[in-house]
Amino acid sequence: MKNAVTVDASVLVNAFSPEEEGSEDSMAFLTRLSEERTPLIQPTLFLPEITASIARKQDDTDAALELERDLKSFLELTLIDLDEDLADFASEVAAKHRLRGSDSVYAAVALRFGTELITLDREQLERLPKVLPVRKPE
Repeated sequence: MKNAVTVDASVLVNAFSPEEEGSEDSMAFLTRLSEERTPLIQPTLFLPEITASIARKQDDTDAALELERDLKSFLELTLIDLDEDLADFASEVAAKHRLRGSDSVYAAVALRFGTELITLDREQLERLPKVLPVRKPE
């Protein structure tokens, strides 16, 4: 896989939550992305989303912050700022497709940069296939 992808926080949180169903599959997918040097185009929002979720689930601030540092050093990572223009576009995506706010930001980044959206989020999987390539990690 060499085409750039956008990976929803649901996949990353799942990968680092071994007690969750599918965690091993999500981790294997992320490992493959790293090994193949697949470009990731991510909203900056993904950093606090993942850090917050892991800190809460594992009750471990240090582990969450270490994960954030590791994610930022991902070989082919491009972070996209949530500026006013992207926020407006994400708002439009949210309203048209009835998505939660943070989910619409990932969709907006995928749409804007022509990437495939990889997610475990049921609403993204059900509501976005007509407007962008979207799938579960495999």
